[in-house]
Amino acid sequence: MPRITTVLFIADVVGKAGVFCVKSLLAGLRRAHQIDLTIANGDGATGGFGLGKRHAAYLHKLGVDVLTSGECIYYKRDMVPYLQEVSYVLRPLNYPRANPGRGWVTVTARGGARVTVACLLGQSGYDRVHAANPFAAADRLAAERRAETPITIVDFHARTTAEKRNMSVWMDGKVSAVFGTHVRVQSADAAISAKGTATLTHCGRTGSIDSVGGLDPEIEIRKWRTQIYERSADTWRNLQLQGALARFDDDGRAVALEPLQVPCAGPPGTDAPAG
Repeated sequence: MPRITTVLFIADVVGKAGVFCVKSLLAGLRRAHQIDLTIANGDGATGGFGLGKRHAAYLHKLGVDVLTSGECIYYKRDMVPYLQEVSYVLRPLNYPRANPGRGWVTVTARGGARVTVACLLGQSGYDRVHAANPFAAADRLAAERRAETPITIVDFHARTTAEKRNMSVWMDGKVSAVFGTHVRVQSADAAISAKGTATLTHCGRTGSIDSVGGLDPEIEIRKWRTQIYERSADTWRNLQLQGALARFDDDGRAVALEPLQVPCAGPPGTDAPAG
């Protein structure tokens, strides 16, 4: 009987509420769907912007096998040396090669399949970051890893739908999946191509849905209205774990893809239950 590898991809974990969703739901999801590998984007897990060492270690302890990231990967100072110590946290592959950390990792899933997970950063809209061309980096990744690990999953952390769709089409048949992060709103275009590549342009977010990108809407709206900086804050209204559940055969072809929006009941004392 052909082996099928089931992968859970958790969309951008935002703040304490997002970490709480992973804590509350991941173990049950792993049992219910017989998940072999769990990947999560942690670029906003610490305060909505960046990933700290403690949150990275905690999410890994909860069962996240690989943590991807984005333009905020170096925002927390303790993460910079930590990237040199661990292999389960990825920074964008198209950052300078001498930067701390790695852009891809190959792991053994619970069913025995070898899976490569990679993280790429888009070019459009990141004024503070000067990364190399992600399309060239994706080409090199596919050429180098495909022969050794047919299942290759790419987290493309980018701002625009256009850049993400271009990447999905360019990587069609070259990798097993291209999952888009950063936007924190789930799109309705989950698909498996004829060549067997699974794509979801925007995977959504894990944390508060009644919010602005997982953050307190009153503060975020006020910043837009006044142009005066304020520190963003968590909010706990209508919690969900969002992302995608995908299954792959040993040739690296996707055979199933399901977008996820899993409600999560908030802890006692938070401002609203899951809706």
